Amino acid sequence: MKTETLVVGSLGVNCLVIDCGNGEGVVVDPGAEPGRILSAVAKLNLKPVYVINTHGHFDHVGGNRDVIAATGAKLLIHQSDAPQLQRAAEVGKMYGLATENSPPPDQFLEDGMTITAGTTSIRVIHTPGHTPGGCSLYLADRKLVITGDTLFADSIGRTDLPGGDHATLIKAIRTGLLTLPDDTVVIPGHGPATTIGGEKRNNPYLQ
Repeated sequence: MKTETLVVGSLGVNCLVIDCGNGEGVVVDPGAEPGRILSAVAKLNLKPVYVINTHGHFDHVGGNRDVIAATGAKLLIHQSDAPQLQRAAEVGKMYGLATENSPPPDQFLEDGMTITAGTTSIRVIHTPGHTPGGCSLYLADRKLVITGDTLFADSIGRTDLPGGDHATLIKAIRTGLLTLPDDTVVIPGHGPATTIGGEKRNNPYLQ
């Protein structure tokens, strides 16, 4: 079963299309270019059952509406970030970028909950700090964690935006992510993949 990463939009968001088995799929952070995302879904012959936003920033949610309209997938985001879905176009405009507001969520992400699609289980880890409702998604059987804008290769998410808090972010990374096995592959919200072990050794913000 394949996990395909598409880099979408002007800010280079990593959108994931996950083959969950039995023909079902999940789309994580369809931030822009919904046509490309839907083409990847079709190529993998998947029916997405969920669209999951790791957090509510406009560059991660701008393609929600079109992907959901085309697939009927249910939208999941943490309750603390849900209000940002209706401000995506307004905030994007502040950065000179056009994007769409998102439909409201069908369900809220909660720390420790398990999302099941096909034969795949995804555990939600609440990792606030970049935003109050930031979440990471852990697929233990694939040794994979999707961290949104919480943890990057040799870096961490910015905390100078509304709702950000540096101490909260560091605590979330240490308690929620660095406790995962060292060989867990990290796919962040932007930039290259890394591993939990690599970030323990090399990330200057975590030493």
